[in-house]
Amino acid sequence: MTSLPAFAKKEGVLPDLQNPGFVEQPSWFKQSFLDVKEDIDEAAEQNKRVMYFFYQDGCPYCKKLITVNFAQKNIVKKTRQKFDVIAINMWGDNPITDFDGTEIKEKDFAAKYRVMFTPTILFFNEKGEKVLRLNGYYPPEKFDVVLDYVSARLEEKVSFKDYLSENRPQKSSGILNSQSFLLKAPFDMRKLGNEKKYHIVMFEQKDCPECDELHRDILKRKETVDLMTQFDVIQLDMWSKTPVIIHDGTKKIANEWSKELNVQYAPTLVLFDNKGKEVIRMEAYLKSFHVQSIMDYVLSQAYLKEPSFQRYIDVRAEKIRDSGVTIELMN
Repeated sequence: MTSLPAFAKKEGVLPDLQNPGFVEQPSWFKQSFLDVKEDIDEAAEQNKRVMYFFYQDGCPYCKKLITVNFAQKNIVKKTRQKFDVIAINMWGDNPITDFDGTEIKEKDFAAKYRVMFTPTILFFNEKGEKVLRLNGYYPPEKFDVVLDYVSARLEEKVSFKDYLSENRPQKSSGILNSQSFLLKAPFDMRKLGNEKKYHIVMFEQKDCPECDELHRDILKRKETVDLMTQFDVIQLDMWSKTPVIIHDGTKKIANEWSKELNVQYAPTLVLFDNKGKEVIRMEAYLKSFHVQSIMDYVLSQAYLKEPSFQRYIDVRAEKIRDSGVTIELMN
C-alpha cells in the first residue's frame, strides 16, 4: 500500500494514485507538519540535521535517488541515524510555516530558495542556516560523502569541494578530456566572438568519473555537439592556476574563480551571456536530454520569458513527443 505524504496524513487528503509519475517515498521519511523551525529544533534534539528534499512527480532523478541511493543499506542507515528527511513538492500548494512564522505554499518556499531542478536537497544546521545545497542527483558513492560531510558538521572547517576531493570514492581516467569545440588558452572572455551571444565555462577536474562520462558519451552525440558549437566554450581544471580574464576585464585564477562561483561539483557547466551574467548552470548527474535542454533553454532565450527551467523542459519534451520522437530521459 502506498504510504501517504505528511499533508495527507494530517488533512485526510489522498494522493493521486493514478499519477504515472508518482514514486512512493520511503516510509522512514519524516511526516512533518512543515514548520521549518520546529523541524530543525526537533532534529537538533536528536542530534540530527534536517534534509529538505525538493521533488516532483515524474522526475527520473528523484526516482533514482529513492530507488537507487535509498535502496542501499549503508546510506539508509546513515541517513536515518543522522538526518530527518522531509519531502517538499516543488509545485505543491501545501502550507509551510517559514522561519519567521509566516505561512507560504510549498511552491513559494521552493521559489524562495531558487529551486530550479529536482531533486534539490537543502541541509540546515541547528541555527536554521543552510550548510549545503545539492542541485540535482548525486550517485550513491558521492551522496555517501555528502552525508558524512554534513553529519560531521565540517562546514566551518573545510569546504565541501575540498572534502570531496580528499574523499573521492571512484577512480577515473586522470585526464581532462578534449573536444574539438573547446577554445584554446589563453582565455580572455572579453574577446569571445560577439556572434555567439552565450558562453559556457566547464569546470572539471582530472580525477572525475562523471567528467569522463560527460565527454565520452553525452558530448559525443550529434545533437549535443550541434548545440555546444553555438557557444564559446572554455574548459577549466577547477583546481588549477589557469588564468582567465572575465568579461569585466578582471583577471581570475581558475581555482579561485570556481570558489567565488560556489562551484562544488565536477563537472559544473556555467552558462553566461556575453556580458558575463550567469544564466543557469549544470551540475550533478545529468543525462543527454537534460544537458541538451539546458543549452536550448539559453540559446532560444526562453529563459527571458520562462524563469522556471522545469516548466520549459516539460513543454519541450511534450513538443518533441508530439512530433513522434521518443524521449529516453535516462539515456
